[in-house]
Amino acid sequence: MKVGIIGFGRLGKLCASHMIKDFDLYIYDKVDFKKEIKAMKAKPVQMKEFGICDIIIPFVPISEFENTMTALKDILKPGCLIIDVCSVKEHPINVMKSLLSEDVQILGTHPMFGPDSARDTLFGTKIALCPERIDQDLYHNIKSYLHRNGVKTIETTPEKHDKEIASTLVLTHVIGRTLVDMKVEDHEIDTKGYRRLLKILQTVENDSWQLFDDMNSYNQFSKPTREAFRKSLENILKRLEH
Repeated sequence: MKVGIIGFGRLGKLCASHMIKDFDLYIYDKVDFKKEIKAMKAKPVQMKEFGICDIIIPFVPISEFENTMTALKDILKPGCLIIDVCSVKEHPINVMKSLLSEDVQILGTHPMFGPDSARDTLFGTKIALCPERIDQDLYHNIKSYLHRNGVKTIETTPEKHDKEIASTLVLTHVIGRTLVDMKVEDHEIDTKGYRRLLKILQTVENDSWQLFDDMNSYNQFSKPTREAFRKSLENILKRLEH
C-alpha cells in the first residue's frame, strides 16, 4: 500500500520510522530532507505526486491544515484516505468535509504520544480515532494494525475529543508554559513532587510555541479551561492573604 506523508518534522519522522517496514512511503516536506528520506528507504516526492497514494497523512501545524487540504484536494484519487493527526479534531474534520470530494475518505486521529515518549516503541501508547467517512473494512484493518503494534485505540467524536483534550493536554501545556516563564530549574534541595513539575516543563519545552498557540486557538474548549485555571489560582492566592 502506498502511503504519503506530508511533513517530515519530529512526529512525521517518528511515524515514518515505524511504518517503513509495512508500507511504501512517499514523503514531502518544504525543507530538503531527501538524503534522510532515502536513507530510511522511503521516496522523497513533490506534493503533485501524491495522486498515486492510497493513504495520505499530513503532519502539519493545525494552522496550516486548511492550506494543505486546499493544495491536495484536486490531486487525490477516488477512494484515497486522508488521516489527520492534529491535536484538535473539530477543525481539521470540518475542513476536510468542506474541501474534499465525497469520494475521498476521512479519518480523524490524535496520536497521544510523541518523539520523546515513543522513540523506541509504540507499545503502551494510545491514539484517539474519529471515523468520519471511511470504509468499515479499511477502518477495521487500521485498528488491527495499530493494535498489533501495541497502540490502544479510543473511538470518540471530534467534540468529545476536543472537550477532554482541553482538560488534559491544554491544561498540562498551560502549566508547563507557566513554569517555563518562571524559569524554574533543578535544585539540590527539592522533592519528588517538584521533580514531577520539572518533567512537565521538559515535555512542553520540546514542543513548539506554534503547537501551543494552535491547540488553544483552534479548540473551542481551551479558553474556558484557561479561565477556570486562572480563577482557581486567584482563589488559592487570595486565601493566603492575611
